[in-house]
Amino acid sequence: MSESASPSDVRFVGVSLDCADPAELARFYLQLLGGRLLWSRPASVGVQVPGLLLIPQRVENYRPPMWPGTSIVHLDLTAGERSDEPVKRAIALGAIPADPQPDPRWKVLLDPAGHPFCITTLAPPPELLAT
Repeated sequence: MSESASPSDVRFVGVSLDCADPAELARFYLQLLGGRLLWSRPASVGVQVPGLLLIPQRVENYRPPMWPGTSIVHLDLTAGERSDEPVKRAIALGAIPADPQPDPRWKVLLDPAGHPFCITTLAPPPELLAT
């Protein structure tokens, strides 16, 4: 009789972001979120940002997702009470405002590889995220 895996046997490690240029995308997120570079290879870069490991990875013939319309996973970032300054900084670093903007509580931007991400003032209380 084989043992089955329990939820405690599996843990979340990071988010891989497909792209054409992993180093460029890693620089963008390091400058936007802070953190540190864990590794850098031609095929992938590991970026430890507060609370998460991001892994930009090279995909041959990469095509950015379409916003809106493509079923994708995107990053939600909180900026506390002020979202204007982080949005301006993200744009200065190479992000592009997405169109349309579906909800005024979130500012949807596209990173340099075309992935949508949101900056919002909303976030669950820290005690709900603690494990």
